[in-house]
Amino acid sequence: MDLEKTNSESIAISTFEETRIEDGFFVLTHKNENDSLEILEREIDSSYIQFHFCTKGKAAFKFNQGNYTLNIDEETSLLLYNPERDLPIHLEIQPHSWLVSLVISIKKFHGLFSEDANYVTFLTDDNRDKKYYKDGKISPSMAVVLNQLISFNLNNSIKPLYFKGKAYELLSLFFNRSEDADIEQCPFLVDEVNVAKLKKAKDIIIANMAEPPTLQELADEIGLSLKKLKEGFKQIYGDSVFSFLFDYKMEVARKLLESGDYNVNEVGLKVGYSTGSHFIAAFKKKFGTTPKKYIMGSS
Repeated sequence: MDLEKTNSESIAISTFEETRIEDGFFVLTHKNENDSLEILEREIDSSYIQFHFCTKGKAAFKFNQGNYTLNIDEETSLLLYNPERDLPIHLEIQPHSWLVSLVISIKKFHGLFSEDANYVTFLTDDNRDKKYYKDGKISPSMAVVLNQLISFNLNNSIKPLYFKGKAYELLSLFFNRSEDADIEQCPFLVDEVNVAKLKKAKDIIIANMAEPPTLQELADEIGLSLKKLKEGFKQIYGDSVFSFLFDYKMEVARKLLESGDYNVNEVGLKVGYSTGSHFIAAFKKKFGTTPKKYIMGSS
């Protein structure tokens, strides 16, 4: 992979959501749901390996004070390792793009493969002291795990344990080179056509969140049976269609309220609630407070 020279841009700074797995191992996630570019930064020293996964949209990693760029597109991964210099994250993430990153110390990582280190290209004796940049495609089975991480909506008390299991599962899938393993992992998702249909289903409900189609209408539109729509959507996005849509609508509502450009009723209408009381009840169910109290707390 070549490093391309580029010009740096002035963009708003944002932050990753960081989950510690254990000493020397953590997960970073970020959703840019805005219509503008965002910059994310995180110090990473040379003792760490970085695995980045773009599940939606695209982003660009900037190095050497913005003089060089590594792009990462939708459904692709990027592995970064340079034992001779620090590689701090300076990421420009495009609007409506999602990213998941695993960052693990080389010491801990080598311990995972101690008996089979030669299987991992950049851990061989010949490459141990060399920098390593590698891009690749996100497999269907990896896409399942990534979307479960970025769309996590279980009780926060189990989040560290859940992320730990998923992070190790993701590493296993990243270095798995057997197509048969993908089939065993998730038989439904081996069919790339079905994966594309389910992504289309997600785009349809988001585009029509105020008046979403019924499940049967959605299934008919994407050309899947109702059963395959329900099962496949949950496998990829970790939740049912309407639970996913509910969380998405509440996140949009929260950001609209924070903008200060709309009152509570206007926000409710924008995300599909015909009455203010229904919207207030839904918002309170999600965030544990009313929209009005949320606005007062944010201001």
